[in-house]
Amino acid sequence: MKPTVLIAATAHWFPTARLGMALANAGCRVEAVCPTGHPIGLTSAVRRTYTYRGLAPLESFAAAIASVSPNLIVPSDDVAVWHLHKLYDRERRRGKAGMATCALIERSLGTPASFPVVRKRALFMRLAEQEGVRVPRTEAITTLDDLEQCAAQMGFPMVLKSDGSSGGYGVRIVRTYEQAERAFRKLQAPPLLARAAKRALVNQDTTLVWPSLFRRRFVVNVQAAVAGREATSTVACWKGAILASLHFEVLKKQDSAGPSTVLRLIENAEMSFAAEKMVRRLGLSGVIGLDFMLETQSGDAYLIEINPRATQVGHLALGRGRDLPAALYAAISGNSVRESPRVTASDVIALFPHEWLKNPESQFLQSGYHDVPWQEPQLIRACVGTRRKQLTGIHPLNSALLVKNAH
Repeated sequence: MKPTVLIAATAHWFPTARLGMALANAGCRVEAVCPTGHPIGLTSAVRRTYTYRGLAPLESFAAAIASVSPNLIVPSDDVAVWHLHKLYDRERRRGKAGMATCALIERSLGTPASFPVVRKRALFMRLAEQEGVRVPRTEAITTLDDLEQCAAQMGFPMVLKSDGSSGGYGVRIVRTYEQAERAFRKLQAPPLLARAAKRALVNQDTTLVWPSLFRRRFVVNVQAAVAGREATSTVACWKGAILASLHFEVLKKQDSAGPSTVLRLIENAEMSFAAEKMVRRLGLSGVIGLDFMLETQSGDAYLIEINPRATQVGHLALGRGRDLPAALYAAISGNSVRESPRVTASDVIALFPHEWLKNPESQFLQSGYHDVPWQEPQLIRACVGTRRKQLTGIHPLNSALLVKNAH
């Protein structure tokens, strides 16, 4: 009997659909709890979807878990992770009645002691430093006096990051104290009600509603900037041990603080060391991402943050030890690992639709592997049709050819 994986999503992220396809291809039965209209519902990989309601998130997740009885939950965005943490706390207070849900969440995410750590950037960085992992100085701040002290000690440029943010949101690179002060005030402030309402009505994303209504202020962290190239790791892990891993150098990004659009597969001993140390220290399970900076002069890898959920490259099958869905299937089924054939011999991966939407004339669409899900034409057409109007500079001929190939 196939093991069942429940994908938990609160954001309409395209890579979530790719992850569902990869898990189904690995041998899992895949279901999802997600917002209405999520692209994962357009794939043939997902057997059933359950509606995520932003104003009742824990009830949405609990109802899906009760209906599916999954072997594993895989959150695809940070808000989904926070919901699972809160659901764990709620079910633990119920005693025996909540034991099954608590056990499932522990099996899916790892030891509960890790939950507060992955939510707090500065705390995570301190633990990494204790494990001998190379990290830049990172401090949580609450006042302008704290900010001024960090600026005097770290110098510029600095990076300001708010806890609970993801996908490049809540990150500011600042080069003067004036920029730092403006960024601090903006990152710490509760979301404007108008912004929360727009996100809820237009994007059907209600995650900002409660912080806006309750005027919830965010914790801001200051991190010393590392001059160099960005890199990222994604790993599948089980009870504190790594099962499979992917390490990439970032070649192109959507914008300065946004997600990657083109990556190069690499081997890096320091990145592997950091991943192993932190997965073991926190007792993690499931899929996580780690972001790094490769310092310009030395090439040293500095760990800069954790993404405690599946990232946009987790679906890629790139050879022995580099197939995360196959590794997860083996862990939850008890069967041996059955890795898929490597999808490409190229080490350069152009992520669809990100690089195509950013620059349809990009050289990487030809020189690298363009990761288009040709087997799911509805997914391609929906992505192209939804996003094309939001961006400028997309060549009509390129759009037509891509849609034609999806038929």
